[in-house]
Amino acid sequence: MHKLGRGHRDKVQQFMTITGASEKLALQALKASDWHLEGAFDFFYSQPHIKSYTDITRLEELYNRYKDPYTDMILVDGITLLCNDLQVDPQDIVMLVVSWHMKASTMCEYSKEEFFIGLQALGVDSLEKFRERIPFMRSELRDEQKFREIYNFAFGWAKEKSQKSLALDTAIGMWQLLFAEKQWPLVDHWCQFLQARHNKAISRDTWSQLLEFARTIDPALSNYDAEGAWPYLIDEFVEYLKENGIF
Repeated sequence: MHKLGRGHRDKVQQFMTITGASEKLALQALKASDWHLEGAFDFFYSQPHIKSYTDITRLEELYNRYKDPYTDMILVDGITLLCNDLQVDPQDIVMLVVSWHMKASTMCEYSKEEFFIGLQALGVDSLEKFRERIPFMRSELRDEQKFREIYNFAFGWAKEKSQKSLALDTAIGMWQLLFAEKQWPLVDHWCQFLQARHNKAISRDTWSQLLEFARTIDPALSNYDAEGAWPYLIDEFVEYLKENGIF
């Protein structure tokens, strides 16, 4: 590593600290991604060898630590304990990213299969490794494509199992969490509008289209087209903004 410049040496050290990888693997991943750390993380975690970093016996021990005593699942109490062990607030958006990696079907629940799938994909078989992966999972929110996947995942994850739509209060909570990360300046106005004018559950179409609106339409609405194919609720939101003199 002594042949590398200081900037590259620092990246190798940072990569090794976060992933627990050897210097050789760190160099391989960073060179493959042209020395971009986020690309190197993606490269590393997409490799089949990562599976070999997880010990099934240790995964079993971790799962049993958090498993509910009465059913073969990790439920609210277990997730709360996991958050305490990780030194992460249960409301922290990184726990949504954890659930996305686990492909969890429902908020506040992990089946054994989901828990194993997620941790193996992350190369985690101990709390120490889990803590080390937290910065990587936060970095995934800055990736445009991954943020879109996490955002769309959140709809199905947060809704009630028997419902097709997402309860308004839950949707508002999720939007505030997600758009705080994306820093969409209209999120508070959107939530106020929904409470004042809509007060109904949110459809999957509205959920997905709002991300597109937030991503493509200028906060001053200078490029908003009233003839565009936005859901009626978004059109009504624009009218609400104009009526209230917000723009």
